[in-house]
Amino acid sequence: MKKIKKILLVFFTVLLTACSLPGISSSVENDVIVASGTYTERQVLAEIVTQMVEHNTDLKVTQIKNLGSTTMTHIAMEKKSLNVVGGMYTGTSLTGECGMEPERDPEKAMELVRESYLKKFDRIWFPSYGFDNTYAFMATKEFAEAHNLTKVSQLKDIAGDIKVGVDSSWVDRPGDGYEAFKATYGFEFPNFYSMDIGLVYSALSSGNMDVVLGYSTDGRINSYNLVLLEDDLQLFPAYDCSPAASVEILKKHPELIEILLKLKGTISSEKMQELNKLASEDRIEPNIVAKEFLEANHYFDDVKVDQKELERIRGEVNAK
Repeated sequence: MKKIKKILLVFFTVLLTACSLPGISSSVENDVIVASGTYTERQVLAEIVTQMVEHNTDLKVTQIKNLGSTTMTHIAMEKKSLNVVGGMYTGTSLTGECGMEPERDPEKAMELVRESYLKKFDRIWFPSYGFDNTYAFMATKEFAEAHNLTKVSQLKDIAGDIKVGVDSSWVDRPGDGYEAFKATYGFEFPNFYSMDIGLVYSALSSGNMDVVLGYSTDGRINSYNLVLLEDDLQLFPAYDCSPAASVEILKKHPELIEILLKLKGTISSEKMQELNKLASEDRIEPNIVAKEFLEANHYFDDVKVDQKELERIRGEVNAK
């Protein structure tokens, strides 16, 4: 697996070296350049960060919108093509660029990735927005009520009678994939179907599947009136979401530290589902979704950041 990761790292490095990224006409040394992404959640978060910076400063902010993976985002930061990321996930980065084992304890995972980002990459991993986007088993509300389902472990009694659809990339994942599921929960699904993550929600809604594995903040959870089943044996590691920024840009513009800290704990999982639904299902542009969210919260102008946290990050930045 590590060999495959190294090959992918080389591939994406070559790709980014060969291709120019939209939005990099700006000076990365002085301007704020925010990584967005190809899927809704990262687009909305990038807009939230962008608009927070624009609201509070006169800095020029540019977005890079074509980064489709955490690996590409990491490499782009390594190459200094960007300096702020709207959304990073502890579980993804811990086993990815940080090269560590999965960690199920959210607080420990956050501490590990924060320390690793500072030591290895000269980047600050900020506190979580307040939600994590992890894998989650889910069913329609009607199906869950009919079978009294609230927890994943309760699927054991009906496992042989149901059709289960899962994200194809989950099946062979080390640490929290299907093999780990069977070891942790002690049963398997005889009627098990691997499919693209984008298809699992419609397959569930149409009745072609009884239970599926999706993402916990996907906007379609609300659209299709789905119920998330509690991962009661804690199979899935923490995937808490935070903004991140290079030490370099924070040194040049230290006011960014307090701006990003104001976003701590401002978005619950339910709120992120709602924002994702507005963008992906209701087809409202992510910049409008972000603008309306920030306006409704007055851009968090009255939020008083934790002074100890503020001084800690300032100290880490100045020590580099």
